[in-house]
Amino acid sequence: MEKIWLQSYPPGVPHEIDTSQYRCLNELFDASFREHAQRPVTVCMERWMSYAQLDCKSQALGAYLQSLGLSENARVAIMLPNLPQFPITMTGVLRAGYTCVNVNPLYTARELEHQLNDSGAEAIVILENFAHVLEEVIERTQVKHVVVASMGELLGFWYGRWLTFAVRHLAKMVPRYRLPLHGRTIVPFKQALQRGHSLSLKKPTLSHDSIAFLQYTGGTTGLSKGAILTHGNVIAATLQAEAWFTPALDKLGDVSRANHIMALPLYHIFALTLMLLVLRHGSHATLIPNPRDIPKFIEVLKSRPFHFLPAVNTLFNGLLNHPRFKQVDCSNLVLSQAGGMAASEATARQWKAVTKSPMIEGWGMSETCAIGTNNPVTSTEFTGSIGLPLPSIDIAIKDDAGRDLDLGSPGEICIRGPNVTPGYYQKSEENAKVFTADGYMRTGDVGIMDARGFIRIVDRKKDMVIVSGFNVYPAELDQVIGLCPGVLECASVGVPDERTGEAIKVYVVRSDPTLSEEALLRFCHDQLTGYKRPKYVEFRDELPKSNVGKILRRELRQK
Repeated sequence: MEKIWLQSYPPGVPHEIDTSQYRCLNELFDASFREHAQRPVTVCMERWMSYAQLDCKSQALGAYLQSLGLSENARVAIMLPNLPQFPITMTGVLRAGYTCVNVNPLYTARELEHQLNDSGAEAIVILENFAHVLEEVIERTQVKHVVVASMGELLGFWYGRWLTFAVRHLAKMVPRYRLPLHGRTIVPFKQALQRGHSLSLKKPTLSHDSIAFLQYTGGTTGLSKGAILTHGNVIAATLQAEAWFTPALDKLGDVSRANHIMALPLYHIFALTLMLLVLRHGSHATLIPNPRDIPKFIEVLKSRPFHFLPAVNTLFNGLLNHPRFKQVDCSNLVLSQAGGMAASEATARQWKAVTKSPMIEGWGMSETCAIGTNNPVTSTEFTGSIGLPLPSIDIAIKDDAGRDLDLGSPGEICIRGPNVTPGYYQKSEENAKVFTADGYMRTGDVGIMDARGFIRIVDRKKDMVIVSGFNVYPAELDQVIGLCPGVLECASVGVPDERTGEAIKVYVVRSDPTLSEEALLRFCHDQLTGYKRPKYVEFRDELPKSNVGKILRRELRQK
């Protein structure tokens, strides 16, 4: 297909990127640590970490992990919020030659057990606040090594100790836990670093094809599956993001002085890719451990100039609706990047009116390292489209048989490029379905491309729901809710929600007429992460079905 979108590229944005400059992510890290050693890389709660410190600590953690005798290409789970321990662990795991398995810290025991077992993780680095969840499942997993981090351990001697004490004993945010040994090693994060400092990090042999991340996403079976992201995939995505954002970041003159606000969780592919862009540029990231605390978030924004603010629509909306946000100086903001979920035109208009910075919407997936399409960063108004394919990416609109459709015809958005996953981990049948004969990955989104190459999403072929930027798969919810005593059958759908973009509504046919909405929601609270829990429940005598007995979810959505 002719790349008609190239005619719409802003001046200075290359049509292709060159991934050959790095053989693996570790070469990118080494170059950045060498060139920017004295510069800050993160700031969290006003405690700074330099590139030299990240270099030293990640080498130590990597050496410690190597000393454990993990298998070649071992998977190491990371269950951390936005704290300095996250970039240390991520770079440490990769520098040791292992694969990062990013885990949502808010997972329930059921969700955590599946991901650990599916990935075959042998080790996990986890914040102590969530260790009680690991305790429930660890003996049914292959995890033999646990590194337990605490909230304040890297935030200065006095402040860090006070914060850890406050989190444990005043706020009581660390439930009691007791991880069973039974041949396992369980060490505090700082102790792992101390042990690693006395060891030498052995340099692994890696290539573009080596697996860097298993990034878990949902599936039609209701169980999350790991998208394989190779070193080559992630390098490509980092360079694609750099190429596309250059017209905005060039306004700074020296891109290394950019302050990137990291309020999105780093275990999410959107923030993860942008953190790697920070490392590429030698700039720094302001880590926000809890963006739901809008007043504290606003105080951070007021503390110093910031230049790059990536967020989901709900976060932009949350800031706008807080009265103190008008006190924030946004004059240095060069890029307000929206992604993770559909952006609202009303929010975009209000954001520009308040900040004078247009909201730039993009689209990507875990399977594409969050990179796919984006509106030009030179745009001055919200477009309502997901933009143009980024450098080195091909987008085709195809029918169910894999044939390309004419411009203006709705069809499935299919993507091909160096940032696209080679497949799902140990899911050969799924991989056979998701890739077309000419190498495109089917996304499940239905869209239209216009004559300038801009793409607009018009529907979802899959039933996926996006709640505050997180993918929720109704098949998984139906399986879990179907286990609630008194439920005969159920169907979950997404409904519009002003705060979260979409919310979950579940239609239920009861086998026990005494089952109440309260009891059902209580069951969901125990079994599902917060953003997956239904907001609405409707009991029915029957659900609409096809002539073969398949529940017609689309009819429920329409109602």
